[in-house]
Amino acid sequence: MKDLMLKEVIANKIFMIRHKRIMLDQDLADLYGVPTKSLNLAVKRNIERFPDDFMFRLNQKEYQSLRLQFETSKRGGRRYPPYAFTQDGVAMLSSILKSKRAVQVNILIMRTFTKVQELILFHKNLRQGIKALERKYKQHDKHFATVFKVLKKLLTPPEKTKRQIGFHPQKKGD
Repeated sequence: MKDLMLKEVIANKIFMIRHKRIMLDQDLADLYGVPTKSLNLAVKRNIERFPDDFMFRLNQKEYQSLRLQFETSKRGGRRYPPYAFTQDGVAMLSSILKSKRAVQVNILIMRTFTKVQELILFHKNLRQGIKALERKYKQHDKHFATVFKVLKKLLTPPEKTKRQIGFHPQKKGD
């Protein structure tokens, strides 16, 4: 039960930035039970393990968007934009953070990233399957049209996502 609750907490700390699923340094530090400064110091000591596709610093615009989303103040808060860790970056953290808690939390984070990916794929496959059924049965029965209309409405994501940070232009076909 405790793992399930922690997985939910972790899932709520996974954001989409620059079309990548990431976790912020401060959230990871909280989960690992270390100060953010200590986590970032450990990363800086091992910076060769963290290429740009594993970790990057948010730019000022992304940081401002994040601050507005969480209502953090200019004074008393962070002085610099946070680091963002991709799934690979979080996995690499396990090689530099050796405490028992860090290992256990890292395992849960990896499982949560995997679960999020599975849910996204399931949703996409379900939508494609419904479209195929709609094409197949649309001509046969007008009653199916109503069913497919309701299913499409249920599968349509909300227009404004709560956890997306930064500018993300809409792709055609979404």
